[in-house]
This record gives sequence, C-alpha cells and structure tokens, in this order.
Amino acid sequence: MTAGKMTFAVPKAPGKRKNNARYQKKGRQVDPAAAREISALLGDRSRQKDLLIEHLHLIQDTYGFLSVTHLTVLAAEMRMALAEVYEVATFYHNFTVVKEGDAVPPAITIKVCDSLSCEMAGAMKLKQELAAKYGATIHVTHSACMGRCAEAPVVRIKDRYVGTATSGTVEAAVTAEKKNAPIPTPEYMKLDGYRAAGGFDALERLRKGSLNAATIIETLSDAGHRGLGGAGFSHALKLNSVLSVPGPRYMAVNADESEPGTFKDRYFMNSNPHQFLEGMLIAAEIVEAEAIYIFLRDEYPETAQILTDCIATLAAEKLDGGRPIYLRRGAGAYICGEESAMLESIEGKRALPRHKPPFPAHVGLFGRPTLINNVETLYWLPDIIHKGPEWFQCGGRHGSKGFRSFSLSGHVEKPGVYLTPAGITARELIDEFGGGMKEGHEFRAYLPGGASGGLLPASMADIPLDFGTLEMHGCFIGSAAVIVLSDKDDMKMVARNLMRFFEDESCGQCTPCRAGTEKALKLMEAEYWDRELLTELSAVMREASICGLGQAAPNGLMSILKHFPEEVQ
Repeated sequence: MTAGKMTFAVPKAPGKRKNNARYQKKGRQVDPAAAREISALLGDRSRQKDLLIEHLHLIQDTYGFLSVTHLTVLAAEMRMALAEVYEVATFYHNFTVVKEGDAVPPAITIKVCDSLSCEMAGAMKLKQELAAKYGATIHVTHSACMGRCAEAPVVRIKDRYVGTATSGTVEAAVTAEKKNAPIPTPEYMKLDGYRAAGGFDALERLRKGSLNAATIIETLSDAGHRGLGGAGFSHALKLNSVLSVPGPRYMAVNADESEPGTFKDRYFMNSNPHQFLEGMLIAAEIVEAEAIYIFLRDEYPETAQILTDCIATLAAEKLDGGRPIYLRRGAGAYICGEESAMLESIEGKRALPRHKPPFPAHVGLFGRPTLINNVETLYWLPDIIHKGPEWFQCGGRHGSKGFRSFSLSGHVEKPGVYLTPAGITARELIDEFGGGMKEGHEFRAYLPGGASGGLLPASMADIPLDFGTLEMHGCFIGSAAVIVLSDKDDMKMVARNLMRFFEDESCGQCTPCRAGTEKALKLMEAEYWDRELLTELSAVMREASICGLGQAAPNGLMSILKHFPEEVQ
C-alpha cells in the first residue's frame, strides 16, 4: 500500500472443474425404484413420526427384512434423518436390518426361545438339532421369552408358533409356512356373550351419570386394588395422580408382558378381551383421556388380530364413546415393560427410560398427563364395580386378602395360568394347581416373580406369595410368574440364563446396566466364580442403574450365591 492509495488482491477467475464434475448431493440418495415401492406400500397412511415403528413393521412384513435402501426412502417419506430411522430399526430385536453388500436372509427364520423355562425343557439341544438339520437354507437363531412358557420349549416361525416343540413338529410348521397355511385364531368370548353376562353395564352407567368417577376411585381404594404389572402401585392413587394435572390427557396400556415366565395377560386378552377393553374404557372415562394407546408385544400376533377385531366392533357399536383407540405393535424389547420406555416406543423412538421426575402421570405420552395401566389391572375393574370391594378382598390365605393370577411354568405337571387365593405359597400352588412336580423331578427352588424377582430354595416354599412378603428375602412377586426348578437343574446354568437375558435386553443407556451385565456374565462363564467381585458389581448395578432392569438384573445371581453357595464355588 502506498500513501493515499489502497490496493486489493483481485481473485482469479474460477477454473474449469476436472472431468466436468458436477455438484453431488451429500448423504445417501433415494433410489427411484425403492421410492415407488415404499410409497405404494405406505399408501395413504400418515407419515407422522410416532408411526415409524408401525411403518418399519409393514416393510419387514412385506419384504422379510429392512434394507438400507428402503430405510432411506422411509426417512425421506417421513421427513426424518436417516440416522433417526436407522437407530430405531437397529434398536429392536425383531427387526432385521440388511446393509449394502450383506446377504439377504433366508425367507424363513426359526427362532428358538431360550428363556429359563424353555432352556430347562431342552431348548438349547433343540436349537442345535434344527441348525444341523436346516443348515444355510433356513436361519435358526434364538429369541427371548415368547410368553408361552406353559408349552416350553417354544419355536417361532414368522407368526406361527410351535409349543412343546420337537424337530418333527417344527418341520411340520415349516411346511405349513411354506404353503402359507392359515393360522387359527383362538376362540374367545364375543361381544354378544359378554353383554349378555352384564358386560359394559358399568361403562354405560358411568357415561349416563348414574355412576361417578369419584365413587369408582373410592371403590378401588376400599378394595385395595393394585397394579398387576409388577410394581403393585395403588390403582386409586394412580387415577388421582393423573387427575391432579390439567388435561388434555392420554391413556397407555402396557400389554408388552416380556418378563420371562409371564403369560397371564395373553391368557386374559385371548379368552375374554371385552372385559379388559371395558375396564380400559372405564379408566379412560374417569381421567377423560382423549385417546388410548394399547402397546402389544410383537410375539402375540393372534392377540393383535383379536384386539383389532374387537376394537372395530366397539366402534361400530359406539361403545368406544368416539374415543380413538390405537393398537401399537412392539418390536421385541423387554425394556418396554418400564413405563416411560414404553411411551418412547409408542412415540416411534428407541425405548430408552426417561429420567424421573417428572413422572408419566404428569408428563407422559407426547408430553401430556398419561394414565398407564397393565392389562390384568384393567381386566378386574368391571368386576370390582359390579361386585364391590368386599368381593375383591374375599378369600385369601396366610393373612392376605383377595386373589392373584399366577403364570406357572417349569417342572410341574400342569403349567398354566391359575387364579388362586392371594397369599398362597409356592408349595400350595404347585401341589393344588400345578398337579405336583413332574415325574422324576424333586422340587428344589423357584422364582416367585420371573427373571427379575429373585430365587428361593424349596425350603422357603411356605412363604405367602403376595406384595410385601418376599422383599425381606431379597425377592418380590412382581407379575406373579412362578418358575419351578428341580434337582435336575444346574444352578450355574440358571444364573447364567438370567444374566444373559438382562445383558441382551439392556437398552444401553446407562453404564452400570450396560457394562455391568456384560461384565457379570463374563465372570459367570468362569469355572470358579469370584464371589466378592460379583457381589460388588451387583451392588453397583442395583444402586446406580437408571431403571428397574439394571436394578433387578443381579437378583437371580445374588439369590443363588446366598442359597446355593456350594454350587458356585
């Protein structure tokens, strides 16, 4: 620069790009052929974000898997980032994502349940037999509990299930699947039969004003009615908590019973679905819910068909009161049993538990106050209203009042769902309802509340099975899933099976659960267990995990260390 003058560098004219290269859009581009396929498949369905999981199911049901090409189109259709769609698709066990260059999976996949009841019934041996038999022509893999523990071992082939499975019965099911043979829907009480028995009377009285919400809540309180999904929270208090926050409000029903050993909700929905639906509509009426979402586990396709038909009938008969009822399909994630994780899944996201507070009763589905109930909790609501709190509390044993429904499985003659007096003991349950132990098996131990409820020896089988009776022994009744073990079972196998389940089902959000279950399982694979380290690790998981999954994961391990120390040296 000279005095009084300023000079500026003049940029050179842009040169010609090599090879006449044109600007390319960043990221994965939509394939036109795939775009036509997905657009036709979705049709006029809404593209709102909370339907992401529903649309993923639709694509997988049609093509047998989820290709990245189709996921790219779906992301564009729903105006979402591909990363959002991909992370949801890869989070859930029942989705099969195929990357570019990967082999397309066989048309048929055989899933062998490896839950505790099924492993005790020979599932691992069956899986090996099937893998050897079918080789690469059919994909044979494992699956978590399928909610059919009374028929262990269980195998799933798409939506076809084989109970008490053998190599021969699985082969017959594969043939049926290849022929696209129809799958029968279970017989259940239809609407006319239910109404003839007084069904929907309570709901209609509530709507007409001859019965009011406050009276129902008081009745539930007098009956001592509690949530029957595992936590046992007072139903009356839950209703009042939701009502304490101004609307609009929603209702969510947790029908995703994924606790190994639990299948009672499936029984109620498959046998008398209208009683459950009436209880649901009564609860929704009480809190003035604008809409109802039923979250049903993917492993219950026959139940999905029953509920779909029943919901359509309710709408046609105007019994739904004009209130929308949405049936949402889970995708294989035990963590959805945690209420806030279920809400995340309904919203079309990964099922990661939310930090509390705020609690879902105040800030729940789509940020609105939400009433969350388990299926069985709602199932008993019409009966309690009709028959009164005294009826619900009548009976009971050993100081308990009322009744409980148990899912009984394991080495008993007659596994199944049983309605029993509350406070019944495991020994009484086995002898009076389960037909005793299977021939050649001696009662040795039992799980009173599924995989997360801990384990007790047969010498402690006279403890009443009810809320508040097992906690002092490091166990809880939870969803009342009783799994019976015998002298033929290896306790190390039992502990590994339970921890493997929790390690596989951890959502991965918090380190104590994600890393703790993995580390515990590695330590348990050793011939000799480091009791001190396992105990310390269990304490960290219990104290520091975000939700009940990580907090309950060590229960089975610690029970076995306590009651069967000689087997884990």
